[in-house]
Amino acid sequence: MKKENNVSRRNALKGIGATVATLVASPSLTAMGSSYSANTSNPGLKNPLDKYPKPPYPKQQQPHPGLASQMDPIPDHGEKSYKGNGRLQGRKALITGGDSGIGRAAAIAYAREGADVAINYLPAEEEDAKQVVALIKEAGRKAVALPGDITDAAFCKTLVENAVSQLGGLDILVNNAGYQKSNLSIMDISDDSFDATMKTNIYALFWITRAALPHLPPGASIIATTSVQAYDPSENLFDYSQTKAANVAYVKSLSKQLGPKGIRVNGVSPGPIWTPLQVCGGQEQESLPEFGADTPLARAGQPAELASIFVQLADNSASYSTGQIYGAAGGGGQP
Repeated sequence: MKKENNVSRRNALKGIGATVATLVASPSLTAMGSSYSANTSNPGLKNPLDKYPKPPYPKQQQPHPGLASQMDPIPDHGEKSYKGNGRLQGRKALITGGDSGIGRAAAIAYAREGADVAINYLPAEEEDAKQVVALIKEAGRKAVALPGDITDAAFCKTLVENAVSQLGGLDILVNNAGYQKSNLSIMDISDDSFDATMKTNIYALFWITRAALPHLPPGASIIATTSVQAYDPSENLFDYSQTKAANVAYVKSLSKQLGPKGIRVNGVSPGPIWTPLQVCGGQEQESLPEFGADTPLARAGQPAELASIFVQLADNSASYSTGQIYGAAGGGGQP
């Protein structure tokens, strides 16, 4: 019996060894190990490295606040690519900074998911805003254009009142608009510029949220656009990075206040995204051509790549997500 057991064990070990040898010698596995690539017949798969333009980007500069329609390359907000599935049918959203960049991508996605959308923007951004309004209407949804400066407390209150009145209610609030000015030294930051950063990125969220809360029913969603700068600030964005850290605290604290009321509060933390913010002083001109090149995906992100995150956070299917920060930074960032 002992001899038979020994033979059986030897045979079993031989079998295991043969299996391991086969796996090691497998062409598909060795190829995967050496090149991390494989053939596929699935046309839905797209390599994120090659999906959008890579650095170097052309040097360019626009006066603040900048227009997406004048950027090179023109950002992708999902105008042609985003397909809706009725996830936000009948919902009513207000998006600040909805004319371009991340706010525009969210507005397009929300409309194609079945929501009526009001967008806020500066009067100088009217050219971009008209395009967004047309896209919302093309999706068969109501579009409300509400230009104005959110650094003014009185306007923030009026903004919410007009959105609620024209939409017939409000259940999604996206505090997305931001101001960013690159300065290599704290000594170069003027009082006016510092004030604009603080009022746009912190004060406005407070004013708008306070005005919106009486109108938000249980099941409503508040979403703030934060940034990787909140966690790993760049030396040239001294004031901006502080406001983005404040935005994270806004999400964390407010979610605890509003959770018992059935209102969810979350944030989206982008990395380097190709928007007008970057070409109107948000980045140093010398570094703009290599914008995003230091991420693992070796390029800047496009606004369209964040649209699905904003949809998910507004959708009732994400009902247990509150107080969360969702990162989208091409492999960088910390949330």
